[in-house]
Amino acid sequence: MKAWAEAQEVPEDGLLTMMGDPYGTVTSALQMEMTHSGPKSVGLVDRCKRFALYVVDGVVKIKRIAEGEGDPAGDDKPEVTLAEAMLAEIVIYNAKTSQTNDKEL
Repeated sequence: MKAWAEAQEVPEDGLLTMMGDPYGTVTSALQMEMTHSGPKSVGLVDRCKRFALYVVDGVVKIKRIAEGEGDPAGDDKPEVTLAEAMLAEIVIYNAKTSQTNDKEL
């Protein structure tokens, strides 16, 4: 992960911490295992789906997965999990949550 972080120019003491999941523990717990036979047929066993989560106080509020029909790895539309897409979804989510909270007051 250190080499990947360096390649992506992630500052060592920055806001982002890159971590691996070599045994698939987190992948399994989140039910994000790629089960399609395609990747397995070329030796990619126990691969994780391409996904992004927005978690607030330990609760998943937004989950985006890049897989599609015939594209189990999400290679055709990775943008659904990129920062720009997640930030846009978070803005929408927070606006809706704010409106709901205002109505409860």
